[in-house]
Amino acid sequence: MANTPQAKKRIRRNQARTLVNKNRVSRIRTLVKKVEAAITAGDKDAAAVALKAAQPEMARGVAKGVLHKNTVARKFSRLTKGVNAIA
Repeated sequence: MANTPQAKKRIRRNQARTLVNKNRVSRIRTLVKKVEAAITAGDKDAAAVALKAAQPEMARGVAKGVLHKNTVARKFSRLTKGVNAIA
């Protein structure tokens, strides 16, 4: 158990940040699933719109440090390829 006031404050801060980060990652996952669902359905317009909404949120996740930059780059690439492959 934390003894110093600073350690107690860090615990409170970490709990608050964990909640924010979990919400951010959850939102990103939801947006990515929307893109994947549109790709699976073969709806190019909906997939493009969903991808355009997901990309800034994913980039923000990298900037905030909740996702690794290479992971997001890989997802960008795969989702873009999927959207472009729809005839």
